[in-house]
Amino acid sequence: MIQVIHGKKGSGKTKRILDQANEAIKEHKGDVIFIDDDNRYMYDLRHEVRFVNAGEYGSDSPEMFFGFICGMLAQNFDISVIFVDAFLKLVKTEVENTEKFFARLDQLSEKHNVQFVLSVNCDDAIAPEFIKKYFI
Repeated sequence: MIQVIHGKKGSGKTKRILDQANEAIKEHKGDVIFIDDDNRYMYDLRHEVRFVNAGEYGSDSPEMFFGFICGMLAQNFDISVIFVDAFLKLVKTEVENTEKFFARLDQLSEKHNVQFVLSVNCDDAIAPEFIKKYFI
């Protein structure tokens, strides 16, 4: 399952995804991962949440980021949910260029029984149809 927290810059997406990650520890039996592009929110997460600064790994496109996630899942079979903050900033692209990424992520989610929650900076009025089905 994929869920997308959406809205314009300053609409509270990061606070919402941090709160969800901290709550996920209580709900999920597997490992909870939080991926961001820097260390700014590392101390806002409970210590049980595994924080990953993807900015340190040079993941600068949707394809590279997909490979990064696949590597995490290949290394750790106990991951049950992955939170990704500032997704578009992390992959350095516009939302229109992520349709293939979301299709592949959906397949990965089903195959490995992993939930993904991403925050995406996009205006609801002009969001592409392919991403609207993941909006929460």
